[in-house]
Amino acid sequence: MIKLGVKIFADGADRAGMLEMAANPVISGFTTNPTLMKKAGIKDYKAFAQDILKEIKTKPISFEVFSDDFDEMEGQALEIASWGSNVYVKIPVTNTKGESSAELVDALSSQGVKVNVTAMMTIEQVKEVVPCLLKGPGGYVSVFAGRIADTGRDPVPAMREIVQYLKPYPTVELIWASPREVLNIIQADQIGCHIITVTNDLIKKMGLFGKDLNEYSLDTVKMFYNDAKSAGYTLEVKKVTVWK
Repeated sequence: MIKLGVKIFADGADRAGMLEMAANPVISGFTTNPTLMKKAGIKDYKAFAQDILKEIKTKPISFEVFSDDFDEMEGQALEIASWGSNVYVKIPVTNTKGESSAELVDALSSQGVKVNVTAMMTIEQVKEVVPCLLKGPGGYVSVFAGRIADTGRDPVPAMREIVQYLKPYPTVELIWASPREVLNIIQADQIGCHIITVTNDLIKKMGLFGKDLNEYSLDTVKMFYNDAKSAGYTLEVKKVTVWK
């Protein structure tokens, strides 16, 4: 396993998967969001979160508000923050109307809430919220590098620029969010990104780091052969001339 400087946060809302990752020393923290919770079939938000927090007591874990009204968001954030000292509250960078949540982040930080500002994609958004995060215990800026890449843009230059911007502010850490492949972990590490969120599937692929490519090629050939054989595929073919 390659030694990494970037911290790995497990991203998901499947209880069994989260507890499996909690026992993994590679994992430094956890993130969730309403979409992941819906996908996992979570019906009772608070019950799920508090159950998980009985098991994950020390590593940081982020839970997101789900209101679109800033006053209601604040109430939800204070409630979520009360669930544990390791809890970070995810606040979207804007509401669905595109209105900035910077004032809310300021208010929450001033009240001692650990905030994870999420769904960001530009350095301008980061620069708007960082001064607000500095008024409290610090927090995270979560930049969706994977979604930036989905638009055909290379996220690395922007993420590198944000890393440099944050150097004077040690209480604010950059999260590389929504990675699409394990290469993103190496990229995040190389630019000095503080944290990367990784799904369980990608975490398991980290075991391939440094694998010999000739060996990996042979493994792939064997996989194709064995899968065709186990599927019972056959073809009637004419006899051909043996290679010479």
